[in-house]
Amino acid sequence: MNYDIRDISLAAQGKRRIAWAAQHMPVLSQLSAEFAAERSFEGKRIAAALHITTETAVLLLALRAGGAEVALCASNPLSTKDDVCAALVEEGISVYAFYDEDIETYGRHIEQALACDPHLVMDDGADLIVALHQRAESGSTIAAIEETTTGVIRARALAEQKLLRFPVVAVNDAPTKHYFDNRYGTGQNTIDGILRATNTLLAGATLVVAGYGWCGRGVAARARGMGARVIVCEVNATRALEAVMDGFQVLPMLQAAELGDIFVTVTGIAGVIRGEHFQRMKDGAILANSGHFNVEIDIAALADSASERAQVREHLEEYRMPDGRKLYLLAQGRLVGQVAAEASPAAIMDLSFADQALCTRYLLQEYQHLTPDVHDVPAAIDERVAALKLRALGIELDSLNEQQEVYARSWQLGTVS
Repeated sequence: MNYDIRDISLAAQGKRRIAWAAQHMPVLSQLSAEFAAERSFEGKRIAAALHITTETAVLLLALRAGGAEVALCASNPLSTKDDVCAALVEEGISVYAFYDEDIETYGRHIEQALACDPHLVMDDGADLIVALHQRAESGSTIAAIEETTTGVIRARALAEQKLLRFPVVAVNDAPTKHYFDNRYGTGQNTIDGILRATNTLLAGATLVVAGYGWCGRGVAARARGMGARVIVCEVNATRALEAVMDGFQVLPMLQAAELGDIFVTVTGIAGVIRGEHFQRMKDGAILANSGHFNVEIDIAALADSASERAQVREHLEEYRMPDGRKLYLLAQGRLVGQVAAEASPAAIMDLSFADQALCTRYLLQEYQHLTPDVHDVPAAIDERVAALKLRALGIELDSLNEQQEVYARSWQLGTVS
C-alpha cells in the first residue's frame, strides 16, 4: 500500500471521530455488514475522489469490508481532514491527500489514485472521470459513480459529445440524495460555514442566494429561519417562479448586488458574481460559494478590482476597493460548508453514501448491460435506502390493502363505475 498524507500519527484521533460519525449512519453500517458477509467487492479496485471527511471514511470502510481495494484522493484541497487520512491508511486504504495541498499536488494525487488501474471510479466533481478521458485508454475502468451536480454536468457533456467510454450513475440525481443531502445538508453546512468564518448575525441581514436548485432551496430556507431577508437570483423561469411562490423576492444579480449583505452562490456555473456586481456592492458585503468548484465567484476580477488584500480571520479575506469599500471573500471561494465548517451531518450523508455503496455493487454486477451514458440510480436502490433509513428511525409506513391494490391497477373504476 502507498500513501501521501500529512501525518500518520493522527490516526488514533481520526478513528475516534470516524466512530462518532458511524454511530449516526445506521444505513451504511447495515450495508457494511451485508457487504462483509457477501464479500461483494472481492478482487475489485476502486479509485475515489471525494471530500475526505469522517462520513466519507465510513463509506470507504464499508467498501473495504466487502473486499475492495480502495485508493483515495481529495475532491477539494481545503476539505480534507488530515486525521481521517491517517486513520484510513491504518485501515488499509491508500490515501493521497492532505489539507491545503496546492493544485500541482492535487493533480499528482489524482494520478496516484488512478495508478491502481481501478475497475470503478467514485467521483465528486468528475476529476477522475475527466482524467481518464484525457488518456488514450481508460485501462480496466468499466463504470463510474458521480456524486455532485457539477460532476454530473461534466459527465453529461462527455456523453453528449459521444466521448464517454463507460456508464456513469448520477447519484446526485437520486431523490434520496438531492432531496436530503443537497437541501438539508448543504443548506445547513453553508450557513454553518458562513457563521464560523464571520460570526456575523443573520437576523435582519439581506442574504442573496444565486441558484434555486435543491441546494439553493436549502440555503434560502435556513437563512430565512434565522431571520434573514432572502433574495433569490435565477436563470430558470420555473425555479424562479417556485422561489416567488415560496415567498422570496427574485431579482437579477445586478439589482441584488446593491441590496445584499451576504451572497451565496449554489449554481454549478462559472462567473455568477462578476466585476460589474462587485462595483455595486455595499461596504462590508460578504461573498460565499457553496458550488463544487471555486469558479462561481470571479475571484480574479475581485483581486483586480481591489487596491489591497488582507487576511482578517481564518477563511475570511478582505478586499479593499479603491473607493474605500471592503468586500469579504470566504474560504477562498471554495465550498464554504466543507472548508469553514464540518460539511453535511453524518445522518444526512448516511443516505447519499448508502446510495453510492449500493450503486457500486450494482455497477460492478450490471455494467455490461449499460451503455456509455449517464444513468439514473435504479428506483429499487433509492427506495431501499429510504426504507432502511425510516426503519433505523423507528418509523413505520402504511401499506395498501387488497382492495386498494386492485384499485391502483384498475382502469374500470371511476365516477360512474
